[in-house]
Amino acid sequence: MSLFPDDNGENDLFMSRTDPDNPLGTHAPYSFELEGKIWPTVEHYFQGMKFTDDNRQEKVRNADTPAKAGKLGRKRHKSLRRDWKQVRETVMTRGIYVRCRTYPELAEALLDTGDTKIVENSNFDYFWGCGRDRRGENRYGKVLMNVRARLREERAAQV
Repeated sequence: MSLFPDDNGENDLFMSRTDPDNPLGTHAPYSFELEGKIWPTVEHYFQGMKFTDDNRQEKVRNADTPAKAGKLGRKRHKSLRRDWKQVRETVMTRGIYVRCRTYPELAEALLDTGDTKIVENSNFDYFWGCGRDRRGENRYGKVLMNVRARLREERAAQV
């Protein structure tokens, strides 16, 4: 008996959120404007939005690499937003959506996935990813699929 009888994953699109060569990942080098600032990557934006303190946000925004932005964002400080757990998916969705609207080729890459289930293939992240045993929440994959659905709706409305 399989743990996943209805979903063997054979047709899923497995990806890494942190792969800079993956245009759908948060580390892909596509800057965009949001919250009145230019963010080098979605990772910079996501990590920066964890903080209410403008100085901490700027430090994250100006980090040399997405990995350094992530490291700064994982440092827990008093300036961490109290509502972070409630808004983190919205923040990620906004970053992905605005980046796709800024770069039509990224929107096309996402739309080109069709109706395929997108899975963030992280062995250790059970919130954003699928986890080692695929029991994770795959929230990043769901964010991408939700943005894809919105882009698809917008495209259909233009016709």
